[in-house]
Amino acid sequence: MDLSQNTALGTGGGNGMLATPVNDTAAATTVDDPKQNLNQVINSIQKTLGLLHQLYLTVSSFNTASQLPLLQRLNGLVTELDNMVKLSEKCNIQVPMEVLNLIDDGKNPDEFTKDVISSCIAKNQVTKGKTDAFKSLRKHLLEELDQTFPDEVESYREIRAMSSAEAKRLAQAQSSLPNGDVKVKAEH
Repeated sequence: MDLSQNTALGTGGGNGMLATPVNDTAAATTVDDPKQNLNQVINSIQKTLGLLHQLYLTVSSFNTASQLPLLQRLNGLVTELDNMVKLSEKCNIQVPMEVLNLIDDGKNPDEFTKDVISSCIAKNQVTKGKTDAFKSLRKHLLEELDQTFPDEVESYREIRAMSSAEAKRLAQAQSSLPNGDVKVKAEH
């Protein structure tokens, strides 16, 4: 074995990378934080990629003397893949099929995010347009009604003001805390 093979195997008492995944699994069973679980899966993926690279180097310069390191790296890879599967079971990540299809097509998955955001912006603009149209219609109707039925419109405005004040009072009553304090909502 040459020096690069010794350093690639790590310090595991001759068994290569076999000791580390056992420790990773033990640490993973004690932690239930989703972010920590995800970080452990990411670390396992990076470790697997490193093991694959080491395996590639060993295979590309294979001779009979490198058979033991090759077997050790294969065992390390299998162990790390098993560890990755165990860690990933604790992560509840749902990836949209569109993202996977984009990746399969060799495209950037960020395109999906861009398309979703663009779609949300477009829907938001349509909704805002409808809201503005209804506000304009309401204003126009009130102006026309005020010219035709001024007393009834004044009555309507008084009723609206009272019901608005009542709704605001109810909202404040619902926002009170158990100790009697009131949640203050910053007005924009």
